[in-house]
Amino acid sequence: MTIRLFLLISIGAGLVAGCGDTKPPASTSTPPAPTSETVVTPEPPTVVPPPPADVSQPAAEQQAATPLVEQPRNLAARKLDPKKISRGEDVYRKNCASCHGPNGEATPGWRIQGPDGRYPPPPLDGSAHAWHHSTETLEQMIREGSPAGGMPAWDGKLTNQQIDDVIVWIKSLWPDEVYDIWYKEIENKPQPKQN
Repeated sequence: MTIRLFLLISIGAGLVAGCGDTKPPASTSTPPAPTSETVVTPEPPTVVPPPPADVSQPAAEQQAATPLVEQPRNLAARKLDPKKISRGEDVYRKNCASCHGPNGEATPGWRIQGPDGRYPPPPLDGSAHAWHHSTETLEQMIREGSPAGGMPAWDGKLTNQQIDDVIVWIKSLWPDEVYDIWYKEIENKPQPKQN
């Protein structure tokens, strides 16, 4: 199985969790111009995809397994400030880990809709749909919370610096290929030419 299949599975999970994005980001062959967050991936990472669904297993058991995500190998190329990563990890562990998991992996069953109609908090480690959102959108969601109150608003509870730091830490979790696609297709999406 390839990383593209894994990404398609992740995108599908994001749709189920309510992300609403029906079109996966297109991978481009032209590398972005070097900036403070550009990734240079020397070789594609190996990701262990989830096992195929077994129709004999209940849906809850099938959904409980979260695919393993390879840790970034080229974190230095992203030029994320190590101090922000460290501070962000502290903020995350104190405020976010109880819902999103200690390392951003979520909890088993995060794809299963609860009795209230909401889905549990998704993983933030690159195995779900958090990477489908720009830095600006992630910041807004942390500040304002999610629609229908699934995630509480953190505006006034966390400082601007703490919110920025936790977002940098979350980005540091994403596998190299996921980060690269996010950077090219989400964060720095080319704007159409206007006449």
